[in-house]
Amino acid sequence: MHSATVTFHLGTLGTIVTDRFAERIGEFGLKPKHVGLLVLLDAEGPASQQQLARALRVVPSLVVALADQLEDLGAVRRQRDPDDRRRQNLMLTAKGRTLLGRCTAIASAMDAELTAGLDPPAREALRRALVTLTAQHGFPAKGPASAG
Repeated sequence: MHSATVTFHLGTLGTIVTDRFAERIGEFGLKPKHVGLLVLLDAEGPASQQQLARALRVVPSLVVALADQLEDLGAVRRQRDPDDRRRQNLMLTAKGRTLLGRCTAIASAMDAELTAGLDPPAREALRRALVTLTAQHGFPAKGPASAG
């Protein structure tokens, strides 16, 4: 039965959580992919748009669009790569860190809501398992768990 698979359950919960997270961060002019980009910049430091596209597993043009929107919000800035003047690196600004902090607070509140039916050991086991799986698939575990 397909509904008993981890894939089915994660997919269903992912959709629910992403929709709720998007609704809550919308007040900041952000979408979950914006937060994913902020999480990567916070965890990895300045990065090229190509590097970010690979890490997020999206086309580079989407990263350009996300970066444009984040730059308009003052959350990131572009800087020419000193080693390759043709490439621009994105850097998180102080405002970007503040926005990420707000998104992290929202994600933490959502974590509490989502896992309210679990006892503390089960909640911690779930958190550890998700951190491990996320890291195994190349995304840093730091930042909002809902940044998808």
